[in-house]
Amino acid sequence: MEKILKVEKIQKYYGNKDNITKALDQISFDVDEGEFIGIMGASGSGKTTLLNCISTIDNVSSGHIYLGNQDITEIKEADIAKFRRENLGFIFQDFNLLDTLTMEENIALILTINKIPEKEIDTKIKDIAKKLGIENILNKYPYQVSGGQKQRTAACRAIVNSPKIILADEPTGSLDSKSAKQLLEIMEDMNKNMKATILMVTHDTFTASYCSKILFLKDGKIFNKIEKGEKQRKDFYNEILDVLALLGGDARDVR
Repeated sequence: MEKILKVEKIQKYYGNKDNITKALDQISFDVDEGEFIGIMGASGSGKTTLLNCISTIDNVSSGHIYLGNQDITEIKEADIAKFRRENLGFIFQDFNLLDTLTMEENIALILTINKIPEKEIDTKIKDIAKKLGIENILNKYPYQVSGGQKQRTAACRAIVNSPKIILADEPTGSLDSKSAKQLLEIMEDMNKNMKATILMVTHDTFTASYCSKILFLKDGKIFNKIEKGEKQRKDFYNEILDVLALLGGDARDVR
């Protein structure tokens, strides 16, 4: 299977010479095309910093990150926005939908910016909206729909441009349990049936149990990693809890 992401000995420091914090410490891992990877860790473990570096929101202090054959740590500042539009999809905790645009217009925005022909945009949106079950709300505005529908729209926007990888930061954090379960089932479907590669930061064990692999961070390093393989989700859930227990005092922060 093709490697879509390669993180190679990255470090990230904050502060100055008198007060330096090492947020990431020699982290290395690969993500294969079509994987659904979860990143877990206590507050301050480096999981959000790691996601920010992969998404080019933040810069590494040393090391390299490759998306496909491109070293994203070498991208010039002027080219970063274009790189994100063409290669990355994002699912945020707070949806990040524009209230002045309809749901359809929110989904279409990335395609419009990338100068996709209007007819093709219409086809892509109708197809993805049907798959994610929001074709009946495309003409509504964000304030007219439920949180779950907003998150489905955000998921549509994330995948409509066929990005190389989707980055999700606590995507279920603002949802009730029913809406959270629905979104996770959608993301699982995106991964299995639409071949989306997903990298998700989460503190929630139930959310993490939908992933195919989990990386656990502690003090800016990879503490452990586990794979779901052929396990049932319930068994994988319990295995995640076992690893969190090994984190000791940190476990209650992670969950």
